[in-house]
Amino acid sequence: MTDTPARLLGLLSLLQTPREWPGSELAGRLGVSPRTIRRDIDRLRELGYPVEASRGVAGGYRLVAGTAMPPLVLDDDEAVAIAVGLRTAAGQSVSGIEEASVRALAKLEQVLPARLRRRVGTLGTATVAVPATGPVVDPAQLTVFAGAITNHETVRFRYRANDGAETRRRAEPLRLVAAGRRWYLVAYDLDRADWRVFRADRVRDAQATGGRTTPRKPPAADLAAYVLDRLYDLAPTYRAVAVLAEPAAQIAARLGLAAGELTDLGDGRCRWRTHADTLDWLAFRLLGLGCEFTVEEPAELVGHLKVLGARAHAAAGEPLPR
Repeated sequence: MTDTPARLLGLLSLLQTPREWPGSELAGRLGVSPRTIRRDIDRLRELGYPVEASRGVAGGYRLVAGTAMPPLVLDDDEAVAIAVGLRTAAGQSVSGIEEASVRALAKLEQVLPARLRRRVGTLGTATVAVPATGPVVDPAQLTVFAGAITNHETVRFRYRANDGAETRRRAEPLRLVAAGRRWYLVAYDLDRADWRVFRADRVRDAQATGGRTTPRKPPAADLAAYVLDRLYDLAPTYRAVAVLAEPAAQIAARLGLAAGELTDLGDGRCRWRTHADTLDWLAFRLLGLGCEFTVEEPAELVGHLKVLGARAHAAAGEPLPR
């Protein structure tokens, strides 16, 4: 590659991959000599790119953080991905990033080639993001946790529980997990000597202590699934059993993925066993099946159906049946 500007851009694109590049590998990638690579590295440094060099057999070059943000070199797919991500970020549940996302998107779209602007525009018109309505997270708290995870440091913070009680915690953070529109911290609680899942929007005054974490076996191989399991365990769950006046095959077709456990009783009836976190969902699901049914359990569901029935009769202006 004899075109110096093009070669410098190619070199910069390689260095922006987070790894250390041996000079010989860079030279081979760009089709030049190691001496040319050394000269080009010096040119990048003169332009303000902080390129660090290390000696030895395993040595090489890598781009490090400097005092200012240098220009980035992105390929087409990377530029589109960032533009779409910035558009989406404006509606997410991290407080304070909306305005920054819009500013960054404006700068990026100003320099995007027309073909890439069309791709971003096509994706933008074909998708709709639901605005965040849940609790928002202070990005400073996420930054503290992310840094502590990377540096293997313990953290301390104030945490507000579901009932409003506030406690001080000392923990070893393992991972941040985004689930739905909320962020969760998986950490080892040092005072309780056990793994815990903390909602990030309930955290205040998070600080890294500088103390090193103890190597521990994670609570699960799949931490996203672990967080979801814990959330389901904490949610109230109602297990329901009802006899439906239709064959199991017909009910299964109506319920689809929510079929639960169906047992054919013969005589055109079946027994449905399922569970949900609200009585409303169970009641409306039963009423929506369009058949006669008898609830065997729980008693709370029977009472809830009576309340809904009374409400429906009142709305229709009819007296309650005796």
